[in-house]
Amino acid sequence: MTDTVTRDGASPADGASPAGPGQPAQSPPRRSYAKLAADESREDYSLRYAPHSFRRWSPTMVASTALGGIAYLADFAIGASIVFTYGFTSGLASILCAAAIIFVTGIPIARACAKYGLDMDLVTRGAGFGYFGSTLTSLIYASFTFIFFALEGSIMAQAMHQAVGLPVEIGYLVTTLIVIPIVFRGMGALAKVQAWTQPIWLVGLVLPFLVLAFEAPDAWGAFGSFEGTQGAGPGFSWIGFGLGTGVALSLIAQIGEQADYLRFMPAKTEANRRRWNLAVLAAGPGWVIIGAAKQLGGAFLAFVALEAVGETHALEPIAPQIEALRPWLGSFALPAAAVFVIVSQIKINVTNAYSGSLSWSNFFSRLTHRHPGRVWYIFLNLAIALTLMEMNMFAALNKLLGFYSNVGIAWIVAVAADLVINKRAGWSPPYIEFKRAYLYAVNPAGFGAMVIASTVSILAFFGLFGRYAEAFSTFIAAGLALLLCPLIAWATGGRYYLARPNPVNGPGVEVADITATHTCGACETAYELPDIADCPVRPGPVCSLCCSLDAECGDVCRTSPASEPVLMPVPTVPSA
Repeated sequence: MTDTVTRDGASPADGASPAGPGQPAQSPPRRSYAKLAADESREDYSLRYAPHSFRRWSPTMVASTALGGIAYLADFAIGASIVFTYGFTSGLASILCAAAIIFVTGIPIARACAKYGLDMDLVTRGAGFGYFGSTLTSLIYASFTFIFFALEGSIMAQAMHQAVGLPVEIGYLVTTLIVIPIVFRGMGALAKVQAWTQPIWLVGLVLPFLVLAFEAPDAWGAFGSFEGTQGAGPGFSWIGFGLGTGVALSLIAQIGEQADYLRFMPAKTEANRRRWNLAVLAAGPGWVIIGAAKQLGGAFLAFVALEAVGETHALEPIAPQIEALRPWLGSFALPAAAVFVIVSQIKINVTNAYSGSLSWSNFFSRLTHRHPGRVWYIFLNLAIALTLMEMNMFAALNKLLGFYSNVGIAWIVAVAADLVINKRAGWSPPYIEFKRAYLYAVNPAGFGAMVIASTVSILAFFGLFGRYAEAFSTFIAAGLALLLCPLIAWATGGRYYLARPNPVNGPGVEVADITATHTCGACETAYELPDIADCPVRPGPVCSLCCSLDAECGDVCRTSPASEPVLMPVPTVPSA
C-alpha cells in the first residue's frame, strides 16, 4: 500500500486509459497514490496545505470542534498530582504560570496555522527549522500524542474497572481499539463525535462542583490551606513552584493538536474578521484557560475525596467523581461518573490518535519517500500507547511529564520566537514556506536553538547544575530558545530560511487568486497555488507531496547553481 512511480520510458501501469481508434495511448500519471492515501475524506490533506475548497466549516464550528478535543481528564490527574506533591500555594502558582506561558506562545502559532492552512509540522518547517530539521519535532509531537493517549487511556481503563470490574489490562486494550473506527474516517467523523458528546461532557464536568457547592461549602477554604501529602509544608516554595510548573508545561505541545483543527479555518475576510479572530484565539491558546481551571478543579475533587479513597485512588479521576456525586446520586453515582469519564476520554483520544497519525506520516514520508496513507500510522501510534499503558506509565506521571516538557517547550518557544521576532525583524520570510523545493534541509535558527536549549535543560533536569536549576529546567529551556532563535537568525542574516525564491506564491509575486490551481506534473491532480512548486526536473509544476516523495530528483532545484525556475502555465481559476 505505497505510492508508485512510473519512470520515464517504463511501461504504463495497470489501469492506464486504453487508446481509442486513431488516438495515441494515454500514459498514466508518473505517480499514483494508494487508495487510502488518495482519499482526502480520510486523509484530510495530512501532509500538505489544506486548500480553501476543503475549508467548509465556519469559524465557530472549527473552534467548537477544536475545544471539544480538550475534554480530557489528564488535567484532573496532573493538577491533583502537582497540588498533592507541592501543596496548594506552590501548586496554584505553578498551574497559573504554566498556563500563561502556554497561552502567550500559542497565539502566534494558532494564527499562523489558521491563516496558512498548515498543521504544526509544516509551520515548524518554515519557522526556522528547515525541511529535515522539523523531522525531529515530528517525533517530539508524535511522542506527545502517544504519551497522552496512554495517560487518558489509563484513566478510561480505571473507570471501566470501577464500573464493571473489567481488569485494567483488558481495559487498556478496549480503550485503544474503540477509537480506531472514528479516527480511520478522518476529520469529518471527529467533528461529529465532538458535537454529539459535548452536552454529556458539559453536564458531567459541572455537576460534581455543583454538588460540592451545596454539600461541602467549606471545602474550598480547607483546600486553600492544603499542604500536600508529600511533606511540602505550608506556604510558597520556589523549588515546588519550579518543579510543578515543569509538569504543567508538558501540555505545551497541545497547541499542535489544536492546529490540526485550526488549519481548516476559512479564509479571514472583512465580513468574518471579528468571528475569525475570536475563534482562533479560543480554539488555539484559549484551550489552556479551560485546561488550567480543570487542573485546579481536579485537584480540588481529589482533595475532597482524599480521606474517603486514599491518595492513590484520589489521583485517579474516576474515584473523586464518584465521591462528589454520591450525596445527590447515591448508588447511581458510579455509573454516572463512569459515563462522564469514558465520554471524556473518547473525545480526547480520537484527537490524540488522529494527530499522531499526521505526525508519523510527516516523519516517515521524509525518511522513506513513501506515503501509504495516514490511516496506517494510526496503528503504530496506538501500539506504542498501548505498550506504555501496560507498563503502568500512570505511576510515573510527574517524572515522565517533567522530562518531556524540557523538549516540548524548547520546540514551541523557538517556533513562537521566529513568528513574533524574526519575521518582524526581517530575518525570516514574511510568510510560511513549507515546501521541500524552497527550503534548506536544516535551518540553525530554530533547530539549533531547540537542540541547544533542550540539551542544557535536560542536563539541568537530571541535577547536573544543582537543585534550583533542576527545579527550573523548563524555564532554562524556554529562556534559551527565546534568546537563541533570534540570535542565530541575526548572526546568519536569515540565510538558511529559503534555499531559493518561490516564484509561484512567494513574496513579491503577484497572485490574483490564491485559490487558482495548477495540475501537478507527477500525479496529474489540480492543487491550489500554495501547494505548488516549480520543478526543473519534472515536466511542469509539482504538488508539495509529490515533491516530498521524490527520491530521484537529487534536490537539483536547491543544490544546482545552474538550475532555473520553470516557466509556469497560467493557473486555472475556479469558476464562482
